[in-house]
Parts: sequence; structure tokens; C-alpha cells
Amino acid sequence: MAFLNSGLVKLTLLAIAGMAMLIGLGTWQLQRLAWKQGLMAQVEERARIDPVGLSVALRRWSETEDVEYMRVRLKGTFVHGLERHLYTVVKGRPGWRIVTPVRTAEGAIVMVDRGFVPDKLKSVDARAAGQIEGDVAITGLARAPGRRNAFTPDADTDRNIWYWRDLDGMAATVLAADERERLVPFFVEAGKSPVPGGWPKGGVTRVKFTNRHLGYAVTWYGLALALLLVYGAIVRRWLSQGEFT
Repeated sequence: MAFLNSGLVKLTLLAIAGMAMLIGLGTWQLQRLAWKQGLMAQVEERARIDPVGLSVALRRWSETEDVEYMRVRLKGTFVHGLERHLYTVVKGRPGWRIVTPVRTAEGAIVMVDRGFVPDKLKSVDARAAGQIEGDVAITGLARAPGRRNAFTPDADTDRNIWYWRDLDGMAATVLAADERERLVPFFVEAGKSPVPGGWPKGGVTRVKFTNRHLGYAVTWYGLALALLLVYGAIVRRWLSQGEFT
């Protein structure tokens, strides 16, 4: 009897631990759902607003550091010889995002993500027509520097290969110390606009996001319910066999 009661205690503790974990995962997914819905609403709202000047975006950054997906306009000159190459996959097609410093008339330096090129066009010589000279007007989306996770490879700075939006790292490889002091603390991802030769293609920023968090939450809660039912079935079977009487 003591052994059987001990077995019930162990089973109950395991069931409680399993249900706590599953319910916790479901609750976490609901929290992620609220975050994702807020992000989607913010992106949609900012996409409808007229673009702001770079000085306005910089003031917003200094106040809140929240400029994500704000539409920004700026004028300046590309420094094509200093472009950085960020590995990416767009619609299943591997390639590169071309990140090029832009010097503005006011003296600021902006790392502009000009858009996507397939792997065969990574070389500047393969898309020379798209290396626009002189003053340019750019409208794009402000993006904060990225965050590296545990699975992100190290950048290969010698080969100019990057795997995340490492603003400081990219700048350090191409800008002098005094230029880095004038570096705008966020990227600008260029929107769609005609480019001689067609490359790079701007406007590839994802502004629509998948949102499966509710389905995931239902799945975790459903597994918790299933675990409860299995636990109840085992206890009923033991009771019906008179093991606790």
C-alpha cells in the first residue's frame, strides 16, 4: 500500500510539473501574441505616416531610441567603395543586402541598406550601372541595429560577409574614428525606387509578419488538458482495481 501510494504521489508530482510547463508555454505564447499584434499595429501605423527628415528621426532616437519602421527621408552621396554585404534569403533565394554609407550635406553618415542582390551579383563589377554617383534622395525605413543570438555566425570581416545588422561592426571596418562619431545610430532600409541596371532592389524590408502564436497557445493548453485527462484515467484505473482501498 505504501508503495502504491508512493507511486501515486510521484505520478501526481510529474503531472503537476508537466501541466505547469505546458500552461507556462501557452501563457508565454499569448504574451508573444500581444507583442506581435502591437508590432503589426505599429508598423501599419508608421507606414501610413509621411516620411520625416533625418533630423526628426535622430531627435526621436535621442529621446526614446524608438524609430523602428519609421519612414525617413535623407539626401547625400553614396560611398560605394565602402559597401558592406549582409547575407540574407529573400523569397527562398539566397543573396546579399548591400549596405552602403551615405554622407549627407550636414556631415552625418548613414548606413543605408540599398536592398537585395542575388549571389551572382555580389561583385560590384557585376552591377556597375547601379552604383549611382552624385547626390541622391533616399526614402526608407529606420531600423535599429540587430541583435545577435547564440546561433548567429561570426562576421567574416576579411571577406566582407556579415550575418546580422551589426552597425558598429560594419562601421568600424570602413570608417575612421572621427567619421564613426558622426554615424547615425540606426540603419535606413531603402524603399523601392528605380535603379540603373535594376540592382540592388530596394523595398525588401518585411513589414508583414506571420502570427501563429494563438495557434501555438491553443496547442500547449490542449496538451495540458490531454495530460490532465491521461492522469485522471490512470488514477481511475488504479481506483477501479482497488489499489488504494
